[in-house]
Formats: sequence, structure tokens, C-alpha cells
Amino acid sequence: MTKRDIFIGGAWPYANYYLHVGHLAALLPGDILAKYYRGKGDNVIYVSGSDCHGTPITERARKENVTPSEIATFYHEEFKKTFDRLGFSYDLYSNTMSEEHKKYVMEQFKKILDNGYLFEKEELQDFCETCKTFLSDREIEGVCPHCGGKSTGDQCEVCGCSLDSSEVLDKHCKKCGGTTTLKTNKHLYFKLPAFKDKLQELIEKNKTNWRKNALGEAQKYIDMGLVDRAATRQLDWGIPVPVEGYEDKRIYVWIEAVLGYLSVGYEVAKERNIDFDKFMSDDNENLKTYYVHGKDNIPFHTTIYPALIMAIKNNYRLPDYIVSSAYVNLNQEKMSKSKGNLITANELLDMFDSDTLRFYFAFKGPETNDMNCSIEDIKETHNKFLVGMLGNFVNRNLSFICKKFDGIIKEAKVDESIVKLTQETLEKAGDYFEKGEIRNATKQIIDYINSANKYYDSKEPWNQVKEDISAFNDTTYTCTYMIANLANLVEPILPNASLKIKKMLNLPPYKWEEEIIKGDLKVEDLQMIYERLD
Repeated sequence: MTKRDIFIGGAWPYANYYLHVGHLAALLPGDILAKYYRGKGDNVIYVSGSDCHGTPITERARKENVTPSEIATFYHEEFKKTFDRLGFSYDLYSNTMSEEHKKYVMEQFKKILDNGYLFEKEELQDFCETCKTFLSDREIEGVCPHCGGKSTGDQCEVCGCSLDSSEVLDKHCKKCGGTTTLKTNKHLYFKLPAFKDKLQELIEKNKTNWRKNALGEAQKYIDMGLVDRAATRQLDWGIPVPVEGYEDKRIYVWIEAVLGYLSVGYEVAKERNIDFDKFMSDDNENLKTYYVHGKDNIPFHTTIYPALIMAIKNNYRLPDYIVSSAYVNLNQEKMSKSKGNLITANELLDMFDSDTLRFYFAFKGPETNDMNCSIEDIKETHNKFLVGMLGNFVNRNLSFICKKFDGIIKEAKVDESIVKLTQETLEKAGDYFEKGEIRNATKQIIDYINSANKYYDSKEPWNQVKEDISAFNDTTYTCTYMIANLANLVEPILPNASLKIKKMLNLPPYKWEEEIIKGDLKVEDLQMIYERLD
């Protein structure tokens, strides 16, 4: 069977605060997909990185009297540690500060310009006479015209209303407190409306591949009316604009962050001696592309990123699958830093094993609707499914063998109906994974575990061992076959459990295929897969 080319891009978290539970729920499907496809033997490139530029970082750096680089580097390193703790398996997790990314983005920006999709526009912009510089919206303070509250140039801090800097009253510079004046400034703009028809075609083409919320948000974004978007910004923190006369400006973060998928994918391909242009080519019939992110990132992945690819004219595949999650609420409340109820991924990892969290968000994740998360629900889910079903089936089989037969499992006959069920489960769960339907795939695997427990109970091996040793050996060998196959089935979601099972039965490395056992087997180092949580 021909190996497929699989490209998976996980959204780039913004490097100005710790990863929270919403990031975990939204980004987990990418790692599950990568593990699944690697188990199929396909060529997988799975990438992401930290989004390190933009005014929120420069503002935080100013308040803390450090450099933007220090802020971004700190959180980038924290992200890497958190993803490692969660068992994520990126081929490369980079950041937008890397020299490779900067070089790549500048080259692509120049192509977009040369292809005629950028144009210069002069406009009035706030200028600080004291600092002798143009100000970005976040560098402006003033009064909200709606509620009279304190406001930045883009949003009121009191009523939360989104603003244009031209609306803000009594404007002054955040840095020095001086009043602002309006002066003419020039910027480059991206011709997003030029791609309206092709973006509409993309939506129509992917009505069965993109998640429902992605289709709805993308259509809404187009229906609202696409507008030319500023491609440069008056900042000194970011990627330089490779155009003469724009030395004091930087490429707008909305362009360079999404191009990170390609810059980092290119790095991975180069390391493997893969021609990335051929790998990502729309002519590559073996290619599937997945983009995994939260609801707030949908417009960037369904309209802006595809438009940029089309503007570069490199014939790269546009997104095949948009795996976009809804929001996660905590104890029925929307999470926010201001409310003080934003739980970080690290805080959850201090309370729970990574497998517990991976299973919880794979089984109950916000695929179609917002989900409610609570510590009690995570505990109950762990105890019911991981302890009561998976752990129970594995441990009661293997502990009985260790107790009665010193861990020796005699070769016997595997029930043909169980072989058929196993093959069907691998096929059905695999189909769900490939469609990005993680919850359905997880439920398919749970059904298999449930069938395994029912099979064990129906055979009553505790009686068979006394009445019919041949039947007991058949039951035990069949159950061991199921345990061996469970090690493969759960690997994309529960890598720690998979590893424990494989070590106990001395099984070969994970593959997404039927595990055929032969000969006598010996249980090595019997251990509980999961402990019950009180």
C-alpha cells in the first residue's frame, strides 16, 4: 500500500501567558492524528510553534521593564515543557522569532508583492511628537466614546467595546503621556477581496471535511464582506518588511504567524531530504492536510491563510480538513483571566496524569459545541472508563494469570468473532480519526473495551479453570489478543497506557493494525495501568 503524505498544523499559541485548558482541548486532536497516521506508516509532518510578535507582548514587556524577546522566550520555553508533559509529538515546535521563519516569511511576502496582491496606501495615523514616532492602537490611551471608560486605541477596558483608534477621545501616548496628533503614514495592504470567489469555492468543496463551525464562521466572514487588510504595522518588534521605504515598519502578525505552518514544515522536510514543494503540491494525490485550532482562529485558517497561499502562487494544497474546536467553560462559566477562573494546562497536569487529560478531552472535547469542564467530571471520567473499563479488563486478566500460572499464557485458539470485531474496530475508529472525528473514534474504542469486559464475564474463566482447562486457555488467549490490540487502539489517545501494556506482554512497537499473537506469552512486571482517583 502506498504511503500517504500527511501535513498537520497545530495552531500557534500566543507567547504572553501560560497554555490554558482551552488550548489543550483545541490542540490535542492534532497530536492524536499524528500518532494515528504514524501508526499507519504514513509520511507525517506535524508542526507548530509559538506566536511571539505583536503589541500585547511589547506592552507587557514595557510594563515589566524587560524586552519583548524575554517575554516571548520565557513563554515559548514554558509551552514546550507543557506540550512535553502532555505527550505531544511535534516533529518541530518552533517560534516566530527563529531566523529560519523570518527568512521564509520575508521571501513569501516579496512574492505576494511581486504577484500584485499588495498595494501602498497613505492614511492618517496617530503620531507622538515627544517620542517622534507613529503609534500602534495598543500604544494609545484615551477615553471610550461609548461609556467614558479608560480605553486603548482598539478596545475599551471598561465596557469591552472594540474600537477604531479614530473613535477614541482625549488620546495620548502610553509611553510618555504626551498628546497625539494625526500625520500621514504609508502602509502596504493585502488584497483579500480578490480571492472571494476562490474562497467560496473552497468552502463548497470542503462541506464534508471541515467541521460545521468552520464552515459557518468562514461563510459568515465572507458574507460580511472581505476588505483589504493592512499587511504592515508601525512597530519595531517583528519581522522586517523587505521593501524599500518600510524600514521603520514590520510585517503584520496575522500574515507571518499563519505562514509559520509552511516555514516550519519546510524545515522538517529539509531535514528529511524531502522536496517540500512536491510534498505540499496540490497535484500530490497522496497528500492530506489538517489544521487544528480553536473557534477564534477559524477566519485565519479558512480565509486568510488560503488567500495567502493563493497569492504566493506556489500551487500548495489549501486546507483539506479544518479541525476547529468550540470553547471550554469551567464549572459552567466562561473562562477569563479577569474572572480569575482561567485554569492552566500545567495546573491540570499537576493534578492528573497526561493520559487522564488526553482521554477526557478526546472523549468529551468541544468538537461541535462548547463543553463544560470540571475537576469532578475529570475524576469521574477517569474512574469510570480508564479504571473501571480499560484498567479492569487488562488487570483482572493478567493478574489472574500471574496468580495461578506464574504469568505464563499458554498458546490457544483466538475466538474468530473477536478477531472480526477487532478488525472492524480498527477500520471504523481509523475512518473516524481520518475525518477528524476524535470523539467518535474514542467511542468506537470504548465500545471495544466494553465488548472485551462482556466477553470475559460471559466465559467465566474463574469457573473454566476448574472445569475445562482447554476452554480456559482459549478464553485467556482470546482476552490476551484483545489486550494486545488495545495497546495499539489506545496509543493515539493514551500513549502511557499503550506503553505499559506492551511492556507487560513484551509486544512489538505500536502500529495501527491488528496485533497477531503467537506461541506462549509471559507477563512481565505486572502493574496497575491506572489508580482510582478519590
